[in-house]
Amino acid sequence: MTDPQLGVLMLVLFIFFIMLGFPIAFTLMALGIGFATLAYDGQMQTVAQLVVQRTWSVMTNDVLISVPLFVFMGYVIERANILDRLFRSIQIAAGGLPASLAVATLLTCALFATATGIVGAVVTLMGLLAFPAMLRQGYDIRLSAGVVCAGGCLGILIPPSIMLILYGATTGVSPVQLYAGAFFPGLMLAGLYMVYVIIRAMINPSLAPKLSKEERNVPLGVVLRNLATSFLPLSLLIFAVLGAIMFGLATPSESAAIGALGSLVLAIAYRALTWQKLKESVFLTARTSAMVGWLFIGSFIFSAVFAALGGDDVIKDFVVGMDLSPLGFMIMAQIIIFILGWPLEWTEIIVIFVPIFLPLLDHFGIDPLFFGLLIALNIQTSFLSPPVAMAPFYLKGVAPPHVSINQIFAGVMPFMLIVLFAMFLLYLFPAIGMWLPAQVYGR
Repeated sequence: MTDPQLGVLMLVLFIFFIMLGFPIAFTLMALGIGFATLAYDGQMQTVAQLVVQRTWSVMTNDVLISVPLFVFMGYVIERANILDRLFRSIQIAAGGLPASLAVATLLTCALFATATGIVGAVVTLMGLLAFPAMLRQGYDIRLSAGVVCAGGCLGILIPPSIMLILYGATTGVSPVQLYAGAFFPGLMLAGLYMVYVIIRAMINPSLAPKLSKEERNVPLGVVLRNLATSFLPLSLLIFAVLGAIMFGLATPSESAAIGALGSLVLAIAYRALTWQKLKESVFLTARTSAMVGWLFIGSFIFSAVFAALGGDDVIKDFVVGMDLSPLGFMIMAQIIIFILGWPLEWTEIIVIFVPIFLPLLDHFGIDPLFFGLLIALNIQTSFLSPPVAMAPFYLKGVAPPHVSINQIFAGVMPFMLIVLFAMFLLYLFPAIGMWLPAQVYGR
């Protein structure tokens, strides 16, 4: 068997093993070391050097420093019970809108997902807080479920997204420019969600009944006071972090440190920070960061051996031989990523399969930044599309017993179609994502 054939076999075995449920990071390392031994004719010293070099490159990657800091910021905000206060204030402010509870849920999800970037945490917390509130108000179960699941996934796209940091570390694209590029697509997607639920409520008010007059007639002073004590502080923290990054005042790692410190200050100000919650935040941050680190080490070893065996060339020659147009390649790549989202988490897609597409971007004249924005939108569907959509399962775990998983799946389908429409708009009008990086950084 030739080296390129070994590379293809290596990729096929990886997909086979993860389908069996093997740990992904250690499967990558085991296959990488095993096939490296074959590639280098059993020269274990060379294989050991490869493992050490790839591990060292992950440990010295400055971009990855921001990951544990942003994760810690998210867990502190989550543990400080800021979400309940935030949702109540937005609910009161949006009381006069059609589907006001759904709009308040999406706004809260967008802001909270931006602060945490942890899909499971946002969907679970909103499933405990907003989902029962909508059901008590008489909202349609499917619409309510779709709102919670889709809103909870916005943190994948809206900065400061951990996914964009990992994409930048994997591809060499500046995370700062990725943040600038994702800003308007993220707002566009959240806006499309809100427009959809408002239109549905206007067409069929029984899907989202209005709040009672007593709940809507809240004095302006009360509304402003609630927003000033909940919405404003968290918004200022998020925009301070993003502004420092986008305007070059601080690196992503420095801004992440500011965000982590700000989350502690905010939790203390709300008198919600206890020693137990702080320990939980540190432990969960260490666990998540270790997972990302091991995944990167395994991916770097795997991709180095895969490239050394000529696997990249086989895939590139195959795709080039298909004589696709740039549009055809983009559609094919996004379909593959969409399908990979069923068995894999977004982290595995970014660090394992995205590097396979990178050599092809130059051939088709596609900007890696633009490609990353489309992937960030596409990965939203990974959490929404049956049969292995994680967001519906997160919601099912905290939903009332009478809510079935099929109802939740039915509820998320329209939102998944909205994501696909947003991808179409971004491809048709690239300036949605590329205008801000061009204006700020001259890209």
